[in-house]
Order: sequence, then C-alpha cells, then structure tokens
Amino acid sequence: MLGKSARESGPHARLAAETGGWGDGILLDLGSTTATLATIANMANLSAVVHIGHPAQPTPELERLLLSGDRSLLLTQAVAVPSQWTWVGRTAEASGTAIVDEAGMRDCRHVLRAMGVSPHLVPTTTTLEERIALAGEHGTLVVERSAIPAGFQELPGSERLGQVPLIWYGLLQTHETLTRFDRPAQVWLAFGPRDDHRGSLQETLGVIAATGIDLQHLRSQRSQAGPHVFLTSFTCADSTVLESLLAEFAARGVEHRVLAVLAGQEFLPGPDALTPVWASAEVFAR
Repeated sequence: MLGKSARESGPHARLAAETGGWGDGILLDLGSTTATLATIANMANLSAVVHIGHPAQPTPELERLLLSGDRSLLLTQAVAVPSQWTWVGRTAEASGTAIVDEAGMRDCRHVLRAMGVSPHLVPTTTTLEERIALAGEHGTLVVERSAIPAGFQELPGSERLGQVPLIWYGLLQTHETLTRFDRPAQVWLAFGPRDDHRGSLQETLGVIAATGIDLQHLRSQRSQAGPHVFLTSFTCADSTVLESLLAEFAARGVEHRVLAVLAGQEFLPGPDALTPVWASAEVFAR
C-alpha cells in the first residue's frame, strides 16, 4: 500500500508512483507530514510518496522530520515528474485572484510572481467546490491539469506553469538494516559530534574527506541533545564506502543516522544554483 500527506498534490504523487513503479496508483491520505511518517513507521507493508526537494539538496522540513521520526524510516528511491499545474478561469479574460493550494504554491510561487498573478493560499484539503466559491465569478484557479473543473478553461500564460522545474519525489519505507549497494547512490546522512566543541565539526569533516566523499549539501540545525546536528547529502560509490564511514563515526563516538539511500549518481536537472556576489577586497571603510 502507498500513502501521501494530505498536503501533497494527489495527481503529482500518483504520477511519481507510476514513474517509479511503486504501486497501483491508489494513494491513502495520511494527514500531516508528521502523521504520515508516524503511520509509515507503525504499519507494516505501507510506504509513502513524499516531496523531497532534490536528491542532492533535501528540503529542510523533511530532513528535520525524518531525523526526529522513527529510526526505521528511510527514503529508498527518487523520481522526478513534470509539472501538471495549470491556471484556469471561467472565461479567457478572467484575471482575478488565483486560488492555489499549499503544493501549488510550493511549486509555482516563483512563476506566479513573474506572471504578476495574485495568489490566495488555501489548504490542499480544500475541495474543488470550495475553491470555485472562493474564486467567485472573476477569480481564477491554479490546479492540476486533471482537476480542471467543468466550465473552466486555461488562461493565456498558463503554459508557463508547465515550465516549472521537474518536481522530485521519494519513496519512504521502513528498514531495520541498510541494504547493500554496489552502484553509486545519493546518501542523506545526519551526524552530531559526541563532544560538541570549537573545532569538532572540522574533525568530523576530516573523517568524511578521508573516505573520498565530496559533500554536496551541509546544513547545521540546533539540537535538543546538544548545540548542533549536521545534515548532509553526497554521492557514495558503494555501500562499502558508507560502511567504512559509519564504522569510523562509531569508533569516534559520533552519533549518526542515514536518512536516505537513493540509487543513482546524476539527478538532472540539478538543484537550484545561484550566482554569488562576494564582498569587495576592502570590506571596511577607512
């Protein structure tokens, strides 16, 4: 059986399940993301389709929830699906406020802003009838193509929502032990030095570097168990490399947990890139 959080787009999650060969397209709504993770951990033979951001750059919210959830939870596969979002109105001239749910805002907010569309956010659980009522006679909707209501049509500019970058989903399952792999995989690894002191991160990063791993993602998060926990993502050649790193962590007393092992080495397109503007040579005025 497969599930998803109630906040996630059903059509996109079903497309991800179909693309990944994860199930028969029937998805159970499992409530909030926290409730979804707890349900997966407590029910045998139940997995979930979850939005992951990008394999090389996980969403911070998912990282936090995974690390604070049951230790058996593990993301095991990842797929990308094209945007199914579209912008519709009762007439071709409709241009009022766009009713959009949480998943739609997450995926389309930058494009909507560039289009000059004024969004009105509603919970994903809001029914189509309720959205139509909120939109009124001149309002518009941002919905999945398969959910366009009768009497509505795509508006000029709607095609730009189809240009939203591919949307990445992962398969969340429970595993008592890690499965060995002999091909490259993307690994999400959280760790916390036993003695969190000045320079402790440098020591731990040295251990990672010694295995030949090149971190693609590193984020610090406050921890109830100490000042810091660190969340990383990197490509790992095979399970032997990962086993060696985890064994060294254990020997040094570095707390750790693997959150994802996603088969594959290149996940294209890559995560969002930026063009940094660095400080000038003279930062302080004389």
